Amino acid sequence: MTVKIVIERTVKTDQQDELLLLLKELRAHAVHQPGYIAGETLTSVDRPGMHLVISTWYSLKDWRAWENNSERRQISAKIEPLLATPSKVGVFVEPWAALPEGI
Repeated sequence: MTVKIVIERTVKTDQQDELLLLLKELRAHAVHQPGYIAGETLTSVDRPGMHLVISTWYSLKDWRAWENNSERRQISAKIEPLLATPSKVGVFVEPWAALPEGI
């Protein structure tokens, strides 16, 4: 069962360029991780400084391995000081994927 990870980050206005560079660096490492399928970075049209990173993984186990990866943690540690609020991470699956078989 694939999972989608949605990370919401609101950057301080003067830190936008630095955040985008670090997000590219994260993606460059993520694409080589077992279980990584795809990802995208979106910027809000009506909420200045708000960014969503959505990634798709083959399994929650694959995501958790990347989430705890030392390279990811080092880059994330550089991102957090740039933010106006802490990152929010959500893990999502298609609703029927979570239902018992036959329902």
